[in-house]
Amino acid sequence: MMIGNVKLLTVALVSAGVLAGCGDKDSRPVFDGVAFRTKASVVEKKVTRAFFEAEVFDVAASPLGAREAMRYAGTTYCIKNYGTSKIDWEVDLDDPEVPLPRDGDKAVLRGTCDS
Repeated sequence: MMIGNVKLLTVALVSAGVLAGCGDKDSRPVFDGVAFRTKASVVEKKVTRAFFEAEVFDVAASPLGAREAMRYAGTTYCIKNYGTSKIDWEVDLDDPEVPLPRDGDKAVLRGTCDS
């Protein structure tokens, strides 16, 4: 009976370790082969929630992928708060010649949800 409990405990610990390894990175969408960390939040809540700032981390991994991750973060924010995917960005995300505003290896861009 003791050996059965040890086996059960071992299986439980291994399973817990495997599940602990599954984190946010596994659930992030992948752009150009990279699962970017993103964040989008309101700039001035008391003024309007439509004006937001999106951030993408580790831009050097893929500048093209970071551009699409930025679009995704903003679209997710606007759909959640306004039910629309239309965004007026400060920089044209469709023009790959226009660089993303960077702060180190993080891109930061503001946009406005357009209903």
